Amino acid sequence: MESYAVDLDAIRSAQQQIAAYVHQTPVLTSRAVNDIAGCSLYFKCENLQKGGAFKMRGAMNAVLSLSNDAAQRGVVTHSSGNFAQAVALAANARGIPAHIVMPENAPAVKRRAVAGYGGRIVLCAANLAAREETAAKVQDETGATFLHPYDQPEVIAGQGTVALELVQQLESFDAVVVPIGGGGLISGITLALRELRPEVPVFGAEPVGADDAYRSKLAGERIPQTSPDTIADGLLTSLGEYTWPVIRDLVHEIVCVTDEEIIAAMRIIWERMKIIVEPSSATVLAAVLNRSLADRMDGKNVALVISGGNVDLGRLPF
Repeated sequence: MESYAVDLDAIRSAQQQIAAYVHQTPVLTSRAVNDIAGCSLYFKCENLQKGGAFKMRGAMNAVLSLSNDAAQRGVVTHSSGNFAQAVALAANARGIPAHIVMPENAPAVKRRAVAGYGGRIVLCAANLAAREETAAKVQDETGATFLHPYDQPEVIAGQGTVALELVQQLESFDAVVVPIGGGGLISGITLALRELRPEVPVFGAEPVGADDAYRSKLAGERIPQTSPDTIADGLLTSLGEYTWPVIRDLVHEIVCVTDEEIIAAMRIIWERMKIIVEPSSATVLAAVLNRSLADRMDGKNVALVISGGNVDLGRLPF
């Protein structure tokens, strides 16, 4: 087996390490949504995770993996929202400082949450270069450890714990669909299932307006995200050095969906399931309803990973 950023042992260790700090999230079903989709869907609800998203798993694992010496100097990250909240929450749980670099256009709901969890927010221009530059400056000033939002082995291992729970919660499933932004979630899940359920294909769901993973997989080389434009604000990032090889080699296929499809899927989940999901999460249902995947999923058991529920209620798309 080719070696990747993490293996099943690392994911199992992460599960033990973070168990006291995260929720085992429920798997929900809806007959009404199954009827619309023509298959049996099982929603793994990370929108009900602490901090409102799966990011808490990876952030907690990374924070708990620090030595006492490093931890005392705190942590720094850059994130538009969900990882920012998760790092602030994880650092708070360990009682250490968290410096969070956020773009000035980050949703207000996410900024309020970071502040509420005790994170120190440092605003920067809304581009990756400004984020990285500002985070490096904060790191120099404070001696804090930088935590990457997705491209770090401890973070990927933490996200992979979603798959360990899925395998315990569902007797059998024929496919898994996971949103793709930077690829930390899908990498962790794929690496776990590769050993636990090798027969189950993992599909990525990606917005048409931020389709670097789709284009990279097609080209066989990592193509950076340039000017993403999508309502799915959690999926704007480019694939990383650790996440790209997993997506290239092990993810079965990537399905691209339009913002219109994402909004329609989001509305179905809100109305039929009565749970709050953000646009990034709705990509997975949109992918299953998309013609390119719908026929192949007909009558099957499909696990959908709902990545988060941090929505700015003042800016709903419907």
